Amino acid sequence: MAVEGELHVVMLPWLAMGHLIPFLELSKRLARKGIVVSFVSTPRNIDRVQSRIPESLSPLIHLIRLPLPPLHNLPHSAEATIDLPVEKVHFLKAAFDGLELPFHDFLLTASPDWIICDFAPYWLPPLALKYGLPCAYLSLFSATSMAFFGPAARMLALPNKWETSTDFTTVPKWIPYPSNVVLRKHEIQRILQSIQDNASKVLDGYRLGSVVQGCDAVFIRSCNELESNALRLLETDIYEKPVIPVGLLPPYVEEMEESMDEEAKAKWADISEWLDRYGINNIELPSGFKERIGDRGVVWEGWAPQVNILAHPSVGGFLTHCGWNSIIEALGFGRALILFPYLSEQGLNARMMESSNVGLEIPRDEHEGSFTSNSVAKSLKMVMVEEEGEHLRSNAREIKQIFGDRDLHDGYIDNLIQYLKNHTKLKENQQ
Repeated sequence: MAVEGELHVVMLPWLAMGHLIPFLELSKRLARKGIVVSFVSTPRNIDRVQSRIPESLSPLIHLIRLPLPPLHNLPHSAEATIDLPVEKVHFLKAAFDGLELPFHDFLLTASPDWIICDFAPYWLPPLALKYGLPCAYLSLFSATSMAFFGPAARMLALPNKWETSTDFTTVPKWIPYPSNVVLRKHEIQRILQSIQDNASKVLDGYRLGSVVQGCDAVFIRSCNELESNALRLLETDIYEKPVIPVGLLPPYVEEMEESMDEEAKAKWADISEWLDRYGINNIELPSGFKERIGDRGVVWEGWAPQVNILAHPSVGGFLTHCGWNSIIEALGFGRALILFPYLSEQGLNARMMESSNVGLEIPRDEHEGSFTSNSVAKSLKMVMVEEEGEHLRSNAREIKQIFGDRDLHDGYIDNLIQYLKNHTKLKENQQ
């Protein structure tokens, strides 16, 4: 399938909504600049994101459905991590690896100029090299987190390195600037538990290390105004290859509301009605909160429009699992953070945000990760209402000028497109 256009970029994200959506957001920003994008995923995931594409961009964003190969122990309808409990995600990775051949066949007719992929397809860089196609890894992790994990060779050596926990509970020797970004012992234990069962036989460290090692450039969802030291370190000392910040890709609330179907609009109307009862920033605890009576909140099962909720003026803080995507969305609206990391690099993000004085991490036992309801309540009150937490709220509002500046991040897209154009290999030189 040859695509006519100024430049043709293929996107291949991992099968998780926290990856599919940022890849799609980058696709939309490229399409607004006239770039043709082939967005590749499985049929059900394409259906999930299709409504997020404005009609005006649909001629430039081609949605490519590659059926997920069936796999024993993987439910037929499971095509993303939200369809599975955490302990079964490794089956999804095994099925994802079955996309290698269909993706190969797609490339034969697509004739792209660039491939931008996620961490999971460790098999993709050799495929791109075979056809002379430039390939980039799009990191949805912060530059600070990527710098912490270090060179590709170190990632390829995991999980053996995890056993030496001091390697990850202290600041790496290659970090030349002051940092408190390290993992806790209980976070390392959780990572070790998560890799004990692995139907794909390929660990995440190997996937990431292989993609970083084999790609031509690393694109990172970040900006110099936020992480200049880490970005520079990654390019010059750690990866020794181009590291290009693509901006933070701040969400467009009005665009998301326009893309909602009728069911989603009805759900948002119910949530918005409850939020409307409270004043700006929710600066006072609801009546009866301490006695655990009265209208204490909304428990919403299933899909919830996080960006719309965070944009609502009554929201005064955000208790987050510390995924980079959620942090970007919250600080894009100036919401102070209550930090409660769960897995992977989330603990690193929590330390980074706490050191930036825009959030407070809920205290936990260093070894077990246990916590008390009292520690949660105290952290919430300090961040949201107490005078002691005013500096966090003030800093969060101030940093919104970086996280929420559309013009700033649009400039990064312009720089990215110029890089793509300057480093596209001519077809006659691809053989």
